[in-house]
Amino acid sequence: MSRYAIGVDLGGTIVKIGLVTDGRVVVMRTLAAESAGGLGARLPALRETIDGMLAAQGVARSELDGLGLSFPGLVDSARGRVLSTNAKYDDATEIDLEAFGRSFGGAFYIDNDARMATVGEWRYGGGRGSDNVVAMTIGTGVGCGVVMEGRLVRGAHHQAGCLGGHLVADYRGRRCTCGNRGCVEAMASSFFLDRIVREDVRVGEAFYERHRPFDFKKLFGLAGAGDPEAVLVRDECMDVWAAGVVNLIHAYDPEIVVLGGGVMRSAGVIVPYIQRKVDEMAWTPWGKVRIAASELGDEAAILGAAYCVTNGNL
Repeated sequence: MSRYAIGVDLGGTIVKIGLVTDGRVVVMRTLAAESAGGLGARLPALRETIDGMLAAQGVARSELDGLGLSFPGLVDSARGRVLSTNAKYDDATEIDLEAFGRSFGGAFYIDNDARMATVGEWRYGGGRGSDNVVAMTIGTGVGCGVVMEGRLVRGAHHQAGCLGGHLVADYRGRRCTCGNRGCVEAMASSFFLDRIVREDVRVGEAFYERHRPFDFKKLFGLAGAGDPEAVLVRDECMDVWAAGVVNLIHAYDPEIVVLGGGVMRSAGVIVPYIQRKVDEMAWTPWGKVRIAASELGDEAAILGAAYCVTNGNL
């Protein structure tokens, strides 16, 4: 008889909830995150959505191994507590999320969202077959997770491996939301993209006014159509991502780097570009690190969280 787990991906804009069995998402539900209003205010809606999903699938709580939660911040997975947030669900450090998770029956697991996406890709997606994997998720922010010799990298204070977006790409660059300057996230994420275009001295005001507001779908579309100013900004962002990937390779010695997030709609442009940059710039005398696109998309963190429910603190 099949067993199930619930995987929840708490995004800043959308919460994704999946019912998982045998490494696949049977059904997914979404609800608006409203993350600025805090997590406590969204828990009743989250509970209602999960209960409705279980009822619709005819799955009893007794059939659940538990619930896994993917959170956009620093997490102590051993204690099941959120340690630090960054303008999303800022009340989460005060909430007993383990009590919420266990109320569905079975185990509860919580970890950083990029780590959970990394586990998903490692076990079921673009990183399967290797026990040395780095995953970078590019979107509103830039997240990261690391599996080294078959173990998740966490560190003494639970932040190792998941702050790849806050590696410095330009120490004189713009101020990041974390307080540092020139982070990969500050220099090439959708949160900062409007400023990235507006502050690029190579880009004219007419281009900015004609095409604002900006997102990566629009930017890559314009660049693909041959707009020279869009090409400049697009390639600048890809150069920042490549620099971040090279730093991650030097830090964690992976065999493969999996790239995910909304920008990977343009994987056909991004993956070969970053592969070429990595081949040129990464110091890997043993061979070449392979760059690959996510195979799981929106399901990566859900599958990773569900896997950790079943397999424990990796």
